[in-house]
Parts: sequence; structure tokens; C-alpha cells
Amino acid sequence: MDWYPLWNSLRIAGISLVIVFFAGIFAAHYIARLPRAIKGVLDVILTLPMVLPPTVVGYFLLLIFGAKRPIGMLLEQIGIRFVMTWQGGVIAAAVVAFPLMYRTARGAFESFDKTLAYSAQTLGLSDAFIFWRIRLPCCRQGILAGAVLAFARALGEYGATSMLIGYTPGRTATISTSVYQYWRTNDERSALIWVLINLAISAAVLLAVNMLEKKNGRAKI
Repeated sequence: MDWYPLWNSLRIAGISLVIVFFAGIFAAHYIARLPRAIKGVLDVILTLPMVLPPTVVGYFLLLIFGAKRPIGMLLEQIGIRFVMTWQGGVIAAAVVAFPLMYRTARGAFESFDKTLAYSAQTLGLSDAFIFWRIRLPCCRQGILAGAVLAFARALGEYGATSMLIGYTPGRTATISTSVYQYWRTNDERSALIWVLINLAISAAVLLAVNMLEKKNGRAKI
């Protein structure tokens, strides 16, 4: 059995998680401090991929990174290509998973007791120190839950991924695209194997989220 789809899915999900983890945290932290009107506009823009059909997201990515598009042509000249490559899968997964990380991190930051930050400021502590040593540790449970959900979303991504990188065995195949391709070619046994693998991973992710939520609940008591 070819295990490349599993390895490729984990690689794509892992790299995209690193991207959305830091991007989501810093976006949530700084946008939460903006005026309400600006914050509302940015919220809509940053969370659109969560409500749009994944194929629509993939279409927009093709408009940006397509070989005949300005950005795509520029990247081609320096040897970077996102269409029909696994690296493009990272971009697609990151775009789709980002709203989950952003919204969860923002919710965690908004529930943070600001009196702790004000008290730290009266002691002369810098904003950077307060963020890394006070705010972030206090919000870690929510942030970790968001990271787990973002990883699961990236791992199961199909629509945007299939639009941007397609399905090439040994190159761009993922668990989700493999299930569709095996089903399309009437290889139900292989499709069922990948479905079961995906179910097992998804169950493990949900278990991790539940454990984090329970731990966060005990910490608040």
C-alpha cells in the first residue's frame, strides 16, 4: 500500500499549522485592540474562507498563483510554484485553517483578565513581556485548542487543495483527494482504508480538544 498520501497530508497540515499558529495569534492580538469599525471589516475578510465553499477559495488561489497570473508568473521566475505542487497544498490548507485559529485565539484573548496586564504595566513591565509572559500563558488552553482544530481542518482539506494542486500519485496526493480518486475508479477497498485512517486521526484530534477543554474548565474553577 502506498502511504504517500498520509505522509503528504501530515506534512501539509504540519507546515500550514506553523503558519496559521503564529499568524492567527498575532492577528487576533492586534486586531482585538483596533477600533470596532476597523475590527469588524478585518474580521469579515479574515474569516471569509471559513464560510466560503472550499472550491471557491481554491478558485481565488488559482487567480492569484496561476501560471498566467502576475503573481504566479513572478514566482515562476524565481523558481517557486504553487500550482500542482505539494507546497501549494500548504497554502490552500493554511488559508482554509487560518480562520479557526484566528477566531479561537481572539476569543481566548478577549476572555483574558485585563487587570493582570494593567497591574503589570504599573510595575513598569514592557508590552512584549506582558504578551509573552502573562497574556499568552493565561490564554494557552484556548490557543492550543485552536491549533488542534486548525491542524484537523488542514489535514482534512479537500476542496481548495484539489483545485490548486489536483491529484498526482506520489507528488500531490493527500488522504482526502485519494479517497475521491479511489472511489471514482471503483477501488472501494482502498477508499475505505483511507476513510478509516482519516476517521482515526479525526477522533484523536477531537479527543485532544476535549481534554484541553476539560483542563481549561478545571483551571477556571
